[in-house]
Amino acid sequence: MPPQIVLYRYDASLFSWKIEKTLLLKQIPHAKVNVAPVLPRPEITDLLGLTYRRIPVLAIGNDIYCDTSLIIPALERRFPAQQGYGTVFPKRHGAPRNSADPLLRAFAKHYADDILFPLATAMLPWDKVPSSFIDDRSTLLGPINVDRIKQLRGPNLSKLTTHLSLINEQLADGREWLFDTVEPSLADVAVHFIYDWLRTMPDTESLFDSSKFPYAVKWLDHYTAHLEDLKKRSTVPQLISGTDAAKLIASSSYESYDVVGFDQTEAKRLGLVAGQMVSMIPDDTGPRFATTGKLVCLNREEFTIEIKGSAGVFRAHFPRIGFTAKLIREGKL
Repeated sequence: MPPQIVLYRYDASLFSWKIEKTLLLKQIPHAKVNVAPVLPRPEITDLLGLTYRRIPVLAIGNDIYCDTSLIIPALERRFPAQQGYGTVFPKRHGAPRNSADPLLRAFAKHYADDILFPLATAMLPWDKVPSSFIDDRSTLLGPINVDRIKQLRGPNLSKLTTHLSLINEQLADGREWLFDTVEPSLADVAVHFIYDWLRTMPDTESLFDSSKFPYAVKWLDHYTAHLEDLKKRSTVPQLISGTDAAKLIASSSYESYDVVGFDQTEAKRLGLVAGQMVSMIPDDTGPRFATTGKLVCLNREEFTIEIKGSAGVFRAHFPRIGFTAKLIREGKL
């Protein structure tokens, strides 16, 4: 029996779209909890003891994964194609086997997430966004200057056009998917969800000019149709409350610590020891929304800590890239 999956998300979360489309591609049944777009989110912070504030968060059994750059590899590893699930690392045409290409993951993280995504969010009609949302995001990102963002809409749209031209050029040889795979890959997931969302934004119609970018627009439409076809054949995710989700996760088993392991060489480089209390600090937002727990696993890809919420004890996983584990000295808890 596969472990239960619970996705914490909200409708306007672009990265929730990314994970939902990955779950759809892999055809993984799951439950979902709708959370508020702004803090507080007691179903996460209080019940789970997870003070990491970004959405989405995904639980597989008792293991809670933070950041899409770690969520997707975890889904791939724990729900592999060999067991009948879909994959975001399909074979390339002419390749003898599936390719979990590390550079494909780097493309998704450092190109799509870090370069394309900020340009896309700048296209939001920030002058029509509720002040509560702007205030909330200012605590995370620093003061948001709505007038300045409006002034940059033209330049940002121009940059997005340049990037779309690169996508168009990549597809110009007639390939169906971005990395010439037999099915959509993580590259398609990572780029499509951004441009697909941009299509819903005002004043972006000129970006999707099929006379200028015929291959890119065709690819966007083709992938959207592919997802719609999968949706017709998929189980509708069950919507559950935060309280029920926490009980379900708390009563589930967790993956053996041996799977992730504890790399003593990496730990020594970082000045860490298994069993220590650490604070997991996002590199981009600093310690304000760090999560504290006991370090139990560490490898080249992730940190795992034990955390405690009012609903029980959980295992929270964070990617190595983008997070720093800071030792909490005695008396500093």
